[in-house]
Order: sequence, then C-alpha cells, then structure tokens
Amino acid sequence: MSPNPTRPLETTVAGDTEERIKRFLATASHDLQSPLRHIAMYAELLLDDLEETLDSEQLQSLRMIMEKAQAAQHLTKALMSLAGGAPQVSPEVVDLKALAERIWNELVDETGAGDATLACQDLPSIRTDPTLFGMVLRQLISNALTYRGSSPPQVAIAAAQEGATWLIRISDNGSGIDPAHRERIFEPFWKLPKAGAVPGAGLGLTMAQEILTALGGDIRLDHSDESGSRFTIRLPVA
Repeated sequence: MSPNPTRPLETTVAGDTEERIKRFLATASHDLQSPLRHIAMYAELLLDDLEETLDSEQLQSLRMIMEKAQAAQHLTKALMSLAGGAPQVSPEVVDLKALAERIWNELVDETGAGDATLACQDLPSIRTDPTLFGMVLRQLISNALTYRGSSPPQVAIAAAQEGATWLIRISDNGSGIDPAHRERIFEPFWKLPKAGAVPGAGLGLTMAQEILTALGGDIRLDHSDESGSRFTIRLPVA
C-alpha cells in the first residue's frame, strides 16, 4: 500500500524514524533484562555462599558485579519506559559533581583513557532523575573521550543558574565537528564519520535529546572547531 498522498513526506519519514527508534530501544532493553537479572542474582548467591571464605578484594569485586548489574537493569527499564512513550521520571536531589566524577571514572576505565582529565569544580546539586540525566552525561563524556584530538582529552563541566533554568556546559578539547555535519549530530542512526571510532547504533545524542525533553530540558551544540566542542544542557531548576 502506498503512503497517504496527503501526508507530507517529511512527516512520514520522521514518524517512521521515531518508530524505528522505539522498536530498537524496546527490543534491546527487553533482551538485556534477563541476562542482567541473572548476573545480579548469581553474584548475590555467590556473596551469600562464599562471604566467609573470600578476601576483601574478592568480596569487593563480587559486590561491584552485583551493583553494576543492578544499575544496568535500572537503565534498561528507563529506556523501555522511554520507548513506550511514557518515561518514568523520578526526580531527586542529585550531587552533580559526584555524579559526573563517578561516570568519568567508569568511562576512563572502560576506554583506557588514563591520560584524560576532568574539571568540574563547584558544581551544584540539582533536582532531576539521576538515572536519566546520568545517561545524558555519560553520552557527552563518552563522545569527548572517543572523538579525541592529538592531545590528551580534557573535559570541563560547569553549571550556572539563569532564572528558573540550570545551564550545564560540557566542553572538550576534541577534534571538533565539521560544519557540514553539525546539523545532523542529533539525527537518529547517524554517526560522525571518523576512522577508528567505536561502533554503535548512532543513537547517543538522539537519546540524550529525548531524555532531556522528558526531563523538561533540552541540549544544543554551542561551539565546535579544531580546539574542541561545547554543549549546553538546559534543565528546570525545580
């Protein structure tokens, strides 16, 4: 059956893309739930059975496995709610500096970017959903470490209140985004062309944008050239 001739082509394409995103997120999140649940369950069983026989380092490793699996379960549930069109937002007071540093340490370990540095002094506590907002921060920091320049990565996070809005700026010294691509970086399934980049679905910034919309905010690229890029996140104060 041919598309509705009275429906604009742009609307049809946008609707089809949105459905693809929802199907992708719903399927991926659903398929991850079972293995994550089993990882957390078996780690907990091992802790119960072997706690008296393991040394402190081994116990810490098991606890870390269980905590990471539980955190991943929480993330996939959040993605499933976003895919369903009715995101479950659970706002609470979040120490932005502590959240950024935790995500930073995880990503530096994952990427092996031991030469990278983070500056995030005097960040405030904000009221938002820590899981959802953490996904946004993770994506922006991950991009800064992935699309690095020739120098060691440097990321800076700053925040300021402007009326009833928080402005949170994430800057890096990466390779920058070619002007020809800047209008496309938030498009779903589109990836910035770069040799050696980590494979992915091309949904990172798209999801960041969708999550921030659910949180009552938005994101924009303020600046990008050979010296690096700066994104600004806007979130309501309350």
